Amino acid sequence: MYVLRNVDVKQLNALALAYMGDAVYEQAIREHLLRSGRVRPNVLHREATRYVSAKSQAAILQTMLTEEFLTEEEQMVMKRGRNAKPGSTPKNTDVGTYKNSSGFEAVLGYLYLLEDKNRVEQFILESIRIIEKPEEDES
Repeated sequence: MYVLRNVDVKQLNALALAYMGDAVYEQAIREHLLRSGRVRPNVLHREATRYVSAKSQAAILQTMLTEEFLTEEEQMVMKRGRNAKPGSTPKNTDVGTYKNSSGFEAVLGYLYLLEDKNRVEQFILESIRIIEKPEEDES
């Protein structure tokens, strides 16, 4: 297995970081949904899109920026991800939302590849909190 040194991770293409972040986030959300008792396939898919869509990820990122959740280093990675030129155009969302979503995924991929497990967990838990917050406000 190829080992990425931290210096290698810091130099990775932002879209490669986003590619990794997408997979990490998808797996974490699937686990969250199953552990919270949502196990019917049609419910899982519908619920997952609340967390994993480009629109959701862009909204999470905006909240994280407003609440100053990201470190300076993470903000730099996010900007690299947001400014990267995608190989294709998004089909279900506008370009700005897609770019912000890529920035979100790039930060998560970066943290994961640096093996910063604590920060990855904080990032994912904060993402879930942001998405689920409106539900809590209604009760």
